[in-house]
Amino acid sequence: MNLYKHLIRPAAFRLDPERAHDFAIDVASAVSDLPFVEAVLSRYTRSRDPRLRVSFSGLDFENPIGLAAGYDKSGRAVDGMAALGFGHVEVGSVSIDPSDGNPKPRLFRLPDDEAVIVHYGLQNDGALVVRDRLVRRQCDVPVGVNIVKTNRGIGASPESTDQIIDEYIRAVRSLDDSADYLTLNLSCPNTEDGRDFFADVEHTRLLLSGLSDHPIASPLFLKISPLGSDRELDHLLDVIDGFEFLDGFVFNLAPGVHADLRSPPAMWSRLPGALAGKPVEQQMNERIRFMYDRMDHHRYRIIGAGGVTSAADAYRKIRLGASLVQLLTALVYEGPLIVKRINEGLSDLMDRDGIGHISEAVGADTEKG
Repeated sequence: MNLYKHLIRPAAFRLDPERAHDFAIDVASAVSDLPFVEAVLSRYTRSRDPRLRVSFSGLDFENPIGLAAGYDKSGRAVDGMAALGFGHVEVGSVSIDPSDGNPKPRLFRLPDDEAVIVHYGLQNDGALVVRDRLVRRQCDVPVGVNIVKTNRGIGASPESTDQIIDEYIRAVRSLDDSADYLTLNLSCPNTEDGRDFFADVEHTRLLLSGLSDHPIASPLFLKISPLGSDRELDHLLDVIDGFEFLDGFVFNLAPGVHADLRSPPAMWSRLPGALAGKPVEQQMNERIRFMYDRMDHHRYRIIGAGGVTSAADAYRKIRLGASLVQLLTALVYEGPLIVKRINEGLSDLMDRDGIGHISEAVGADTEKG
């Protein structure tokens, strides 16, 4: 019997979604404070297959499966989440200043679709608080931080281009020495002010130019919209070509609902925010494939996300070009042991296909494969 699906999930789903999520973070935070419990849990959940190890940009990952940003927004439970068997954990999104995010309710379940609609609006405790938590972590898996500008709410005065760029740069400087890698979130789908500042690629150039003035110790990824046209993605690759400190890409959620859902429209049509979970899988896979075929895959890496609930889902993203794969919504619907099941399933799929190392599968189903 699946204990999570039959007992824990039904109880959790009686709670408000945000309250249930906060409780899960509290539990993981408590595990982080109990090294013995964490060690016992890790012995059961961690991958033991050396074929799943991934290395690039000076980082070593025990396996390719990571926790996506958005779960542990302020780095409260890094050690506890790492103990579930993740090969990496990404914290955030984190801004230079704290933010309360958007008004509640801001998290909504769509169980028939194994999905959620997210409208948190970048709630976090701020870069300095997160940095202090990260320097105290004990886990040995790479920890990334997803960086954004501060969401000051719909009533805030508009910020200038220089002010927004400066916020990102200050957040990078604050977190660079406490993270193993950084992700610049250039496409948040659910801030209250609704601005898509980096839709203008020139703003990306300005940000990267500002960051290039001082060395960055951490590998750096760009988190970008999946809605950009092929031409826009090609233009982005041209713009960033001269910034050699960039290491790769991850695609963000898109604002609104861009998929056919089983859930009746009355449940979601008036909800703000971004759809996450199984329904976005195809869209994300198409973007991964396109980016891998266009980019210099010797220079860049892709972190794939969106709709991963099984080893087959993760393997598909890898074969389309992702070097690492992240999940989040699967924890809600499948429970904490999903990471162990995916890693074991990846080993089985490699056996089936005669693959000696997971890196051999990256991009195998693309034009460059």
